[in-house]
Amino acid sequence: MQQFLLQEKYPVYTLEVLKTETRFSDVDAIIAYLNDCVSEHKIARLIATFDHFDHTSALPEGEIANDILAAKHIIFCFGTHLPNAHVMAVRPRSIGVVEKPDSFVVTFLEAPMPLANLAMESWVRAIVDVADESAPLDE
Repeated sequence: MQQFLLQEKYPVYTLEVLKTETRFSDVDAIIAYLNDCVSEHKIARLIATFDHFDHTSALPEGEIANDILAAKHIIFCFGTHLPNAHVMAVRPRSIGVVEKPDSFVVTFLEAPMPLANLAMESWVRAIVDVADESAPLDE
């Protein structure tokens, strides 16, 4: 899993996993797995799933990279406190799943809540069948 700044301001975690390295056959299977993770978490709550590929492909001006076969988001919230109105700007959370011909790319934006980051990182790492849990993020 890698962590980087997207457009020099968004801290993003990303994992690209070859289809041969995972038990999941498509984006829907990964989204279903992540849905189970959210449902089983003591704090997280599912909000929705969103088919980004269908949305973008339906737009007259929509553009999708040639190597993207499917793209969906699972949207959920970990919010345990509402100390002020400003925290609404960093909620809810989502994990994006993209299918390419030979791999899946799973991404999420770093949350300001360590509990959320640890959960999302754990869920995403488990998509790889033989994940090295001790591996540093920049592998």
